[in-house]
Amino acid sequence: MTVTRTIRVQPQAFDAGHAAAALTVGRTDVGALVSFVGLCRDEAGRLAALELEHYPGMAEAELERIAAEAESRWPLLGLTVVHRYGKIAPGEPIVLVAATSAHRAAAFAAAEFIMDFLKSRAPFWKKEHRADGTAGAWVEAKDADEQALARWQRPQG
Repeated sequence: MTVTRTIRVQPQAFDAGHAAAALTVGRTDVGALVSFVGLCRDEAGRLAALELEHYPGMAEAELERIAAEAESRWPLLGLTVVHRYGKIAPGEPIVLVAATSAHRAAAFAAAEFIMDFLKSRAPFWKKEHRADGTAGAWVEAKDADEQALARWQRPQG
């Protein structure tokens, strides 16, 4: 069966409910829908915005590649990944991952796998804009994100 896949990299906010509904409308074979929406935090009032940059074309290709890998690992029926770029204010959505399958385990695992990839390997760069007007720093990947991704590594050979 062909997986319904949508990959978008865009500056504007998205409607997670609409994206989820698009994966399930008319589908009686879907038994599970798992979605994750990542939001911009204000970091205890210190952050005015987060600015995300990407390489157009390269970012989409990497998202397509990781989506295809998720589809090869789990019996998915649908997959949507939307990642924003540009200046994003606290409380606004940054990323959506939604996966459908006949059963919940595959949908949960695929969504978590994709998010672990996005947090550590996707070609997006984040710069903080501080609420006090001082120059913000580029956000570095966290060790915890690398460790989360490492659990998905397939044995070589």
